[in-house]
Amino acid sequence: MEILLNLLLIAGVAVAVYVLIKMLLAPIKWVFKFLINAASGFLLLILANIISGFFDFTIPVNLITCLIAGIFGIPGAIFIVVAVLFLG
Repeated sequence: MEILLNLLLIAGVAVAVYVLIKMLLAPIKWVFKFLINAASGFLLLILANIISGFFDFTIPVNLITCLIAGIFGIPGAIFIVVAVLFLG
């Protein structure tokens, strides 16, 4: 009986450690996803600014445009380009 209790205790600790590791790794995934979105959005903003010089418009790189491009990534940067084109 004691062996069965020890095995159940070991299995319970293993499950608890597994759940704890999963809970700790989830925020790290979100941070990396945000960093990838921010980098790709920022690079697309810079690329759009370089290309926009040929078409006579500029995209301001300020806190708001960087936050939009950083949070939403490539779709956010495309939105900024379209907004600047249509809203002037």
